Amino acid sequence: MIGKDQIRAALEAVIDPELHRSIVELDMVRSIETSANGVVDVTVSLTTPGCPIKGHFQNAVSAAVSGLEGVAHVNVYFDVLDDRQKAALQQKLGRASLPAGSLAQVANVLCVGSGKGGVGKSTLTANLAAALVGEGKHVGVLDADVWGYSIPRMYGLGSTRPPVSPQRKIIPLEAHGVKVMSIGFFVEEDAAVVWRGPMLHKALTQFLQDVDWGALDYLLVDLPPGTGDVSMTLAQLLPQARFLIVTTPQPTAQKVARRAAQMADKVSLEIAGVVENMSGFITPSGERFAIFGEGGGQELADELDVPMLGRVPLTMPLREQSDEGLPLVIEDPQDPAAQAIHQVARGVMASSPVELPVLPLVELAAEAAPSAASPKPVGMSLPMA
Repeated sequence: MIGKDQIRAALEAVIDPELHRSIVELDMVRSIETSANGVVDVTVSLTTPGCPIKGHFQNAVSAAVSGLEGVAHVNVYFDVLDDRQKAALQQKLGRASLPAGSLAQVANVLCVGSGKGGVGKSTLTANLAAALVGEGKHVGVLDADVWGYSIPRMYGLGSTRPPVSPQRKIIPLEAHGVKVMSIGFFVEEDAAVVWRGPMLHKALTQFLQDVDWGALDYLLVDLPPGTGDVSMTLAQLLPQARFLIVTTPQPTAQKVARRAAQMADKVSLEIAGVVENMSGFITPSGERFAIFGEGGGQELADELDVPMLGRVPLTMPLREQSDEGLPLVIEDPQDPAAQAIHQVARGVMASSPVELPVLPLVELAAEAAPSAASPKPVGMSLPMA
């Protein structure tokens, strides 16, 4: 039977992405149990009950222990540090507080990126969020395109300053059922933001940790063009996020989008799928013109071996409603572009991971425990007459 010391050594490879140390070093490994049939039970202590990176620990612990010889299956359980344990950890780290888990109630984080500008990524993000709300989901949008922010205008919010709660948390503004946060709320309307990397990192960290997002089914993050500072910062802050790649059909955009996929792979972000935007221009009379070519999105999806979630055509109402601040999927759900975005929303929902419930372990009382010679019962035991 595999030894606990060997398992604990393997768990040193599991790093807390918020504290940047091993869960073994942080004393977060509460217990390790092994059995003769190769099943290993690991219990990890979290800093908050609804830790936003719980999924990260679930996958990382399972992967680290499953690779050991003799391990047939790994069960990962969680509990929460008590006040004394939290105080000891704070003292060990030399910190006044531990991460508060502002995203603790966010089920899915989806980063929407393209690698380049001009492919309609922000328009898609704004409409996709509204489409998910139409499907009965609670949704937020973080406008991470700090230099080229446009989400406030697309929701008709302008430069309204968001309020602050008594707990000193920023309360996101809301439009059409979507919670929205953007740097555009903190500068004069349409003012240029001239910042270097460290300031961007600080702003994005604050938008994620100091904003009261509340309970969300989806948080959509509108990424800026490129694969630099912002993307790396978000990958560090959101290790559980998935990446949605937006491209146009033309080969040039496809090649740049491929670089965005490579960036996601390097920072260990799962790619949720590909959306082909501007997939032909549809005139008001219903004619279709493939002004950007055909098939680039599907080729990229096939190359990356990920789902092709939809093809969104370019229509005049899609552009008009973005300028008006009212998402097309709300104003004209029968428009071909709106219908395609609803299809993308359903694809996103279908591809979202479902967290299965973890059944608690029930300990038998000492007097009721079976003897060593008795076989371990399987399933439910019926009382004997």
